[in-house]
Amino acid sequence: MASYFDEHNCEPLATGEQPNHLLDLARLLLDSGIGAEFQLEFERIFGHVDGRKQPPAAKHVIENLLSTNSFDHDEKCSICLKEFQLNSTKELPCHHKYCTNCIIQWLKLVNSCPMCRIELPTDDQDYEQYKKQKERLKQRQVELDDLHNSMFS
Repeated sequence: MASYFDEHNCEPLATGEQPNHLLDLARLLLDSGIGAEFQLEFERIFGHVDGRKQPPAAKHVIENLLSTNSFDHDEKCSICLKEFQLNSTKELPCHHKYCTNCIIQWLKLVNSCPMCRIELPTDDQDYEQYKKQKERLKQRQVELDDLHNSMFS
């Protein structure tokens, strides 16, 4: 039978060495996901921790926006409120349409659709990691709700 230290791939404390309880608490919070929940709640209340807004959309996303000429003659761009012109209209993956100049300027500032707020990929790896973590927490909450409902229904 393996020892505790072998199972957890760690070393016992040296003689006279004191455990670092704050480090142990931080590891517990990170491993359990509670730390991420605290961070999300903090950001919901106070905004992003570092004061940043959403990062801009990835350059490859902006460059590869779908051009479209399929729109009603009286349909307008929701950013500038001008009617669409042929060969100068872009469509996002959510199927909302905008003037080429308007949407490119928008996506250089923010990575979401102005209408429905669906987020597009970014070049910011930290923000992409944050989105994945947020999605995992949502999935975890759905699983916990399902488990709770199955026990009490």
